[in-house]
Amino acid sequence: MIYRIADEADWTHAQQTGQFASADLQREGFIHCSEHHQILRTAQKYYAGRKSLVLLEIDETKIIANLKREDSTGRGEIFPHIYAPIPLAAITRHVDFKETNGVFVLPL
Repeated sequence: MIYRIADEADWTHAQQTGQFASADLQREGFIHCSEHHQILRTAQKYYAGRKSLVLLEIDETKIIANLKREDSTGRGEIFPHIYAPIPLAAITRHVDFKETNGVFVLPL
């Protein structure tokens, strides 16, 4: 499984269209995701102070043709990137993802 921290509005739109896509797909050509052990670090770095977030759990076997694990920052850490919208059938779970006293806690 891989994970995507998403704005609730993007998740709502995905439920209406049948696929998840976010601004990074259009801007960079792929959807940024995380391995389980990367979620909290990603949340603290890029999502601190943001409200209305959900954590999407994605079954990578259902998107394998569009998935690449890459070091896009040049810092030696590999992250999963999805080069297409994610079909809802590949999203196995979604949960609210919130900070408590400035700290994110894994809900999964």
